[in-house]
Amino acid sequence: MAGVIDTAEAAEVKKVVDNSISKIALIGNPNCGKSSLFNQLTGLNQKVGNFPGVTVDKKTGISQLTPQHKAQVIDLPGTYSLYPKSLDEKVIIDLLYNKKSDLYPDVLIITVDASNLKRNLLLFTQLADLEIPAVLGLNMMDVAETHGVKINLKQLQEDLGVPVIPLNARNGIGVAALKIVTSQPLDKPERKFFQIPEELMVLVRQIRYYFELKNDYLALQYAHQYKKLSFLSEADKDYIADLLQKYQFKSNALQASETIERYTVINELLLDSVQVTRAESNEKFSNKLDQVLTHKVWGYLIFFTVLFMLFQAIFAWAQYPMDLIDQGIANLNSWIQGRFDGPLVNLLTEGVLAGLGGVFMFIPQIAILFAFIAILEETGYMARVTFMMDKIMRKFGLNGKSIVPLISGVACAVPAVMAARNIDNWKDRMITIFVTPLMSCSARIPVYTVLIALVVPEKYYFGFLNLQGIILMGLYLFGFIAAVGSAWAMKKILKARERSYFIMEFPVYKMPRWKNVGITIVEKVKAFVFEAGKVIIAISVILWVLASYGPGNNLERVEQKVRQEAVIKNLSEAETNNLVASQKLEASYAGIFGRAIEPAIRPLGFDWKIGIALLTSFAAREVFVGTISTIYSVGEEENIGTIKEKLMAEKDEFGQPFFTPARAFSLLIYYVLAMQCMSTLAVVYRETRSWKWPVMQLFYMSGLAYLCSYIVFQVFK
Repeated sequence: MAGVIDTAEAAEVKKVVDNSISKIALIGNPNCGKSSLFNQLTGLNQKVGNFPGVTVDKKTGISQLTPQHKAQVIDLPGTYSLYPKSLDEKVIIDLLYNKKSDLYPDVLIITVDASNLKRNLLLFTQLADLEIPAVLGLNMMDVAETHGVKINLKQLQEDLGVPVIPLNARNGIGVAALKIVTSQPLDKPERKFFQIPEELMVLVRQIRYYFELKNDYLALQYAHQYKKLSFLSEADKDYIADLLQKYQFKSNALQASETIERYTVINELLLDSVQVTRAESNEKFSNKLDQVLTHKVWGYLIFFTVLFMLFQAIFAWAQYPMDLIDQGIANLNSWIQGRFDGPLVNLLTEGVLAGLGGVFMFIPQIAILFAFIAILEETGYMARVTFMMDKIMRKFGLNGKSIVPLISGVACAVPAVMAARNIDNWKDRMITIFVTPLMSCSARIPVYTVLIALVVPEKYYFGFLNLQGIILMGLYLFGFIAAVGSAWAMKKILKARERSYFIMEFPVYKMPRWKNVGITIVEKVKAFVFEAGKVIIAISVILWVLASYGPGNNLERVEQKVRQEAVIKNLSEAETNNLVASQKLEASYAGIFGRAIEPAIRPLGFDWKIGIALLTSFAAREVFVGTISTIYSVGEEENIGTIKEKLMAEKDEFGQPFFTPARAFSLLIYYVLAMQCMSTLAVVYRETRSWKWPVMQLFYMSGLAYLCSYIVFQVFK
């Protein structure tokens, strides 16, 4: 996977160079509206990869600044200063301090919150002292006006020495002006906001000379950050270390004095350009709302109500379009098989289209899930959830920051595990990475919804509470309980002396920007269809081949034997054909392999067909549905029917329905707990730099899933 990403990035860089597309880096504090601005500049023309050499998301996009000028926009992680505390922030200095980097920007768009200029301008003054051409995007002007903050734009632009563009990125106001300004040649900022102490200048000049730098502040940053700069060789780092020892360089004390001096300068310039026209006597609306939404009782009730509504919606709203898609695939299969015949037609209907059905029918549910998540993030509510859960998380060996990966795990475990890099404490980070895959990701939704629909009636209580939705929420809660319970156990096992802290800033509550929500839905659905879909269809085709062919002439002998027995038993043609299909499937390569593993899974209530689905779904959990759709399609002579109809028609050796409540819930519990994703194991290895953690995860989660599934089946059968 890494090789593919690197190749794609190389091709992207070459394309950018060939077409002389300028590079713009988008940088700012967390919660300053940077993501909204990125979406406004690039629309759907976005890509997600990794920064070279590090597993940190890199969002890039192409923006048409003017009819003649395109630019590649790089969305950098949010940070408060150039002194990084996390891996996310480290990529910023790695990029901005290395002019040889392929992604080194021609222009910076520094996005700031206009209602809180004092805090936001600290980062700006540091960037300005690096002398990179820049534009200040003065975002959230509407919020500033609401708070009675008036900004003299002309005076502020004169004081800062860079173009200042007022923005409301959520609504697109000011974005056109920003595009025009950034398309023009810009001079580097000339004003110096920090005067390097004279006693440090000898050290600074030696670093400048050695590394051929053209900026004093950049040389000072090398002294502060040399250990974190991946582009420096070990010899370079040793050279700087020797210099620092020689001149008794005290980094922490110098950083503190620099920050104080910068805030002194910021306070002085804001006296001229910013005026508060009225003092707010009442609490802000956000603070009033927080008294309810973060209350120690009501806050949790409201949060679980929101979750409850989400799972109700996944069933209630998505059912009709899902049924339409599922029935449409079934009708298309029937139409093709009714008019054409042959091995290629069987491959198309039983392999490709059966796999496509396992992809397309779950698009409505995936879209609803990510719509809810996007709305919670856009409104600012997700940050409050993180704060509320901090006290609870600490009791289980986690902290408030752990909630971000755990909640992200509801979407996908891969980015969720990567999100744990923001946790500074090693023990908290390792525990979070270890338990995050127990959260039910969106890839499990196809498995959950199919099996729940099989055995749980579509009942409504009080006219709006869907029983299937209640069961679905119960599965998610069970995964969460398993995650925090496992974290508590690991808290007792892992030993570390570090103390963890949780500091977070609440964004102001806002109405969601529906364009951003729409972009999120489209991007996530595209990722599901084109990434998971490719795996599902490929495995469906392979399975069809394995299920349609066997060693030697086994299938021919089986068919001949079954037809002879059918004549003796006086079976009808339809009964004979179904028996032939079943026996041929059992004699195929897939059947032989499934029979080999059946004794191990029989205590869980599973047969060899489910065994095949369990193994194939290790590539991606959602492959399970495509697999069973393919397995139960092979050899059918009559109307193929929907996936649900295929499973309902499956019989056990006694002629009874195979998917009983005990068997279905055993399978559901197995999928809640089992490590069923190669990609998750790979990213855990990349984040921990060791195979110890993914191997432990695989054995622990598989063992826990087997045990709980066994208990459920034995108790309820």
